[in-house]
Amino acid sequence: MAQYLLSVWHDDEYVMDFTTPDAQRNVAQVGAFNEELQRTGAWVFAGGLRPTSSATTIRYRGGSVSMTDGPYAETKEQMGGFWVIEAPDLDAALALAQKASEA
Repeated sequence: MAQYLLSVWHDDEYVMDFTTPDAQRNVAQVGAFNEELQRTGAWVFAGGLRPTSSATTIRYRGGSVSMTDGPYAETKEQMGGFWVIEAPDLDAALALAQKASEA
């Protein structure tokens, strides 16, 4: 089986208040999706990412390493999380990606 990356994108200023009913519903939906992936053997790995405001970019050039606060890309959207899944083919991966998006 091939592995696929499903990425979660948010506006750069995205902040979730986990105490709200909407956030609790979202957490439950993502949890149910994660359980489905694990139950069906599609789960490889998943994780949420810290906001870009906490990012550090590290570059190696000309024998030295530089560190800069902030993300490398200047964009309005940032990756907020991801799943790595296993699926037999692209169609199966896209079906799981649709479920991920709905969650």
